[in-house]
Amino acid sequence: MRLGIISALHEEQHGLVEAMQGAATALHGGRVYTLGKLWGIDAVCVLSRIGKVAGAVTATLLVEKFGVTHILFTGVAGAGDRSIAVGDIVVADALVQHDMDASPLFPRFQVPLTGLAHFPSDHTMSMQLLAAAHGFLEHDLADVIDAEQRATFGLQQPRVHRGLIASGDQFMNEINAIDALNAALPGLVAVEMEGAAVAQVCYELGIPCAVIRTISDNANEEAATDFLAFVSAVASKYAFYIVRRYCEGGMESR
Repeated sequence: MRLGIISALHEEQHGLVEAMQGAATALHGGRVYTLGKLWGIDAVCVLSRIGKVAGAVTATLLVEKFGVTHILFTGVAGAGDRSIAVGDIVVADALVQHDMDASPLFPRFQVPLTGLAHFPSDHTMSMQLLAAAHGFLEHDLADVIDAEQRATFGLQQPRVHRGLIASGDQFMNEINAIDALNAALPGLVAVEMEGAAVAQVCYELGIPCAVIRTISDNANEEAATDFLAFVSAVASKYAFYIVRRYCEGGMESR
């Protein structure tokens, strides 16, 4: 087994490369791939950059060039529902491209010629990520995010959610647009810019994948400010400790 770990931004993967044993780097397709062992797991870490095409290219290269057998995307996202708060964690059970619309030739959201609108994540990987996320909130959060930061971002009682994640090539910062998407896509928990494209690549190549996101903003008019501050101060710690728990515990049965 070889686990590919993708993030869009450096901050979303901060610490993981440094934690690798026997790390070696390879440059391909304008991206730096770092290969090594993460808590006993053979892994490849890479930054995709932002957007669906960037995510799809990165996932394809991980499989075809670097031989990964499983792909994990970790990073931040905007809330997909008003009940989901900054600091919550979402794990995808399926992913959809919310800006895909080839109607009337095909139904809205359906990727033409695949027959699918919702691309599933791997059930086993997702359940292991859920366990890792719950473990992080219960055992690690208070130690790795200090009281001042928790107060600044309102991280009082973060929760874990599982549901639909929607991806599109736009930064969502209008609450009316989120409400409309939520009405069109029942079960929506988060919006971001890469996951559904990665899920489509993995589906077509027969590679198990999972997507976990930390909610960085409420996808409203203040989203850009919330996003930049949160990614820098908080999200990297969430990602590091959840991936560590996932590798140490969740992958043992693989």
